[in-house]
Amino acid sequence: MKKILGALVFCAGLGLVSTAHAVDSTGGCGLGSMAWRGQSGIIPQSLAITTNGFFGSNTFGVTFGTSGCDPNGRITGGTGRMMLAFLEDNMEQFAMDAAAGKGETIETLAGIMNVDSATLGKEVQQNFAYIFPNDNVEAVDVTLRVMQIAHA
Repeated sequence: MKKILGALVFCAGLGLVSTAHAVDSTGGCGLGSMAWRGQSGIIPQSLAITTNGFFGSNTFGVTFGTSGCDPNGRITGGTGRMMLAFLEDNMEQFAMDAAAGKGETIETLAGIMNVDSATLGKEVQQNFAYIFPNDNVEAVDVTLRVMQIAHA
């Protein structure tokens, strides 16, 4: 029994070490990073890394593009991650608001991006076909396109 417990602890430790080397100063992406988002310091970072390692959410997130992760590593920084996390949960409503050029999701994204919501609404409405080229567009691609449009 002690050998099995020791082996489990050893494997968990390896998972934490392998996760820690791939993490940036905010704890990377994954469940832990989302749970401890907005907090700073070594304790929240350690908890985010530990949570990601324990649940394997970094690997899962990068593989499947969930939990603020992107398999291509394209979203970096707090704004991009917050936008991606928001759009993952609000894609359908954002598409409707983008078509109209106004709405709560546009106001929220404008707040995250620190831009004027009326201007963002006009830009996403004018670029709707670019932002949503098909019905199966991924949240990460929408995030990138909105960021490009807003910063052009």
